[in-house]
Amino acid sequence: MTESKILSRDQAVALAEQWHAEGQRLVFTNGCFDILHLGHVDYLEKARQFGDKLILGLNTDASVSCIKGPLRPVVNEYARARLMASLAFVDAVVLFGESTPLDLIQALKPDVLVKGDDYTVSAIVGADFVLENGGQVQTIPLVAGYSTTALIGKIRNAYPEG
Repeated sequence: MTESKILSRDQAVALAEQWHAEGQRLVFTNGCFDILHLGHVDYLEKARQFGDKLILGLNTDASVSCIKGPLRPVVNEYARARLMASLAFVDAVVLFGESTPLDLIQALKPDVLVKGDDYTVSAIVGADFVLENGGQVQTIPLVAGYSTTALIGKIRNAYPEG
């Protein structure tokens, strides 16, 4: 059942067009979401509140490695996609391998683009496109103390040779 929410780019574009035709407000966000934690859940739940449907662009394993380094991701893309798809407030997951989600954003034409407040609107990839097309760009406060990098560090410190 959750696997059905993992879409190809073409499937996601067709679904976005259908949702727009139905008058649904489409929200888009993206990220690596390597090890699911409270910060991710809080962020995605709040992102969904900006519209009727939430599409999550998920970095492929290769793109995560380029961004985060050769030891990442910890969790492979299929498992990450299934975990993200299992969240009730995520309506669709689409993998992307490019260095940024700009092409995916331009194809989906979301009404709202969301990122964490560790970004300024001017630094959010795709913000100009969304704003120029009448959409909104929103930032969400991140939950302090929760990050995948910090979680990995905590595990490494607790089990240095394990």
